[in-house]
Amino acid sequence: MAGAVELPAAAEALKFIAMTPKTALALFGIGLVGGTLSGFLGTGGAFIMTPAMMSLGIPGIMAVAANITHKFGKAIMGAKKHSEFGNVDMRMGLVMFIALFAGVKVAVSMNKGVLEKMGAAGSNLYISIMFIIILSWVAIFMFRDIMRQRKGVVKQEAQKGPTLAEKIRNLNIPPMIHFKVAGVRASLWLALLVGFATGFLAGTIGVGGFIGVPAMIYLLGIPTYVAAGTELFLAIFSGMQGAFLYAINGYVDIRITLLLYLGSLIGINLGAIGTRVVRGSQIRLVMVAIIAMVALSRAAMVPKYLSDMGYASVAAGTLHVVSFLSDVFLFGSGAVGVSLIFFWMLQAYRRAAKEKAAGAELSGSEVSST
Repeated sequence: MAGAVELPAAAEALKFIAMTPKTALALFGIGLVGGTLSGFLGTGGAFIMTPAMMSLGIPGIMAVAANITHKFGKAIMGAKKHSEFGNVDMRMGLVMFIALFAGVKVAVSMNKGVLEKMGAAGSNLYISIMFIIILSWVAIFMFRDIMRQRKGVVKQEAQKGPTLAEKIRNLNIPPMIHFKVAGVRASLWLALLVGFATGFLAGTIGVGGFIGVPAMIYLLGIPTYVAAGTELFLAIFSGMQGAFLYAINGYVDIRITLLLYLGSLIGINLGAIGTRVVRGSQIRLVMVAIIAMVALSRAAMVPKYLSDMGYASVAAGTLHVVSFLSDVFLFGSGAVGVSLIFFWMLQAYRRAAKEKAAGAELSGSEVSST
């Protein structure tokens, strides 16, 4: 037909979902949960969105495309807020800019290549394996860090000598650049490596903060609040490029993106309120539990994807069970996480109300005695 837009062959093979009211509500809910976790945890809540969309039947590459596209809008708002507080190191962002773009480009090309050679099932398997590797590593690392802090091992290890991350941070590989806002002096090559890794992960699974923020903190020695603000600044560009590259290949469904964005905007504000009244140790424990459950949900789907590709023979009943278990782990993690956040918020407000009432009663008794 004259004037029709021709999509790449890989995109034509994808199945665009029918946007029923039930599906639209589910996508809004996914955005709400992901946004609440992002606002509460500070970063990384979007990791639950891609698997959740895949569980709804959305092809993995389209779920990644929707995730990175919706984050583009959130990053602009978040970076602007952090910039007002002086938490964005523009020089570092500009230094990482080229490496970030290269990472996103490589990731999108690899996702597209896997889809073209191995089909939708192969693409889903590839994205799921990336989730399993990254989320498992992050969960183990965070859990060990929490346990070490509880046992007081951190102080003991500090006396033994520098850690591997500190040794890498102290490498003086020229050229060395001074980042004024972050207050550190770091190697250009190390900054470029962090930028590439952040972009690659963002382009592969839709969110790069898992690598970007910890790498800036542990490898570059940047304060946590500056790392979070600078990563959001970088997310503007990774989101913009990722959205563009996925869109020109026909993988972006704007309906999905807008529903996620709407839910996220509400959720971020709810989560941010929770950070004011919930202890930091509780925040970290919630994050570890959710990350581990999402990793398990992706692992449960591996037999199904292998069966769809013809690499394994799995009974229909078994496939039904693994899909059910995947949904339980995935949606259960979001439901438990958000429920705990609201429960702790309610507890904190109740304690505050009791303390206020007790204070008012004490001041009243003092007045009456005088």
